[in-house]
Amino acid sequence: MAAPTVDTRGTQMFARYAYAPNALGYCGPPDPAALTSGSRERIEAMAKQFSGAWPYLQVLSKMTGIADPLDHRLVESYWLGGGVGAELDATEFIAELLAIIGPQAGHYWAHLNPQLRCEVAANHCFHVLGVYPWSRLLGKGIAEQPVNVLDNCRITWGTVLSRDGDDVEVSCRRLIWDGHALALSEPSARRLDVWADGYSAVADVAAGDTVAIHWSRVCGRLGPEQARTLADATARQLRVTNRRLAQV
Repeated sequence: MAAPTVDTRGTQMFARYAYAPNALGYCGPPDPAALTSGSRERIEAMAKQFSGAWPYLQVLSKMTGIADPLDHRLVESYWLGGGVGAELDATEFIAELLAIIGPQAGHYWAHLNPQLRCEVAANHCFHVLGVYPWSRLLGKGIAEQPVNVLDNCRITWGTVLSRDGDDVEVSCRRLIWDGHALALSEPSARRLDVWADGYSAVADVAAGDTVAIHWSRVCGRLGPEQARTLADATARQLRVTNRRLAQV
């Protein structure tokens, strides 16, 4: 009897989207080769050491009853928004999340409290704009660095306009700050490397593809529904973040 097929889509998606910040030294342990190994065991061991993403996947697993935190439905919902995570109760989710990440928080993270309930979403965009402290520096005379970090850390979407060797030109929207609120710019072109450090998440990316971008690296193709979901999750998080910023 043939061995059952193991669905590795979630594991591989986690690895593709997590690779850029890990390779840059921002998230997870210093072993980006584990994320490119293709081994579920190595990627899972690595994923458990991401202090940002892994707690979300743990809570998503617990609240949805999907036993594997790296199930594709959970991983996709975390990185892109929507999906199974969008149906969860916000009050329960933030309580479960804070029970994990709260004890690790230092004085820069004093904002991690149940008041986050009005901003919470079970996805990466909430983590970037709501949990990370960078958005709380806006309006205090500091803008360029926080906006740059927030823009690079969030997952954005874009359309590949052209490919020239190992470079692509992608039309996408950037995060901007007008002194009062965050917004997305009109689409503009930017050049990105297809390969970095000998690794490419989408080696055959081509003109016309819609792609996800994380820390200036293409991390996956997006279907039309995935792109809409990511855009909706981003727009929603910007609304609730701007509401909070307006009250400061």
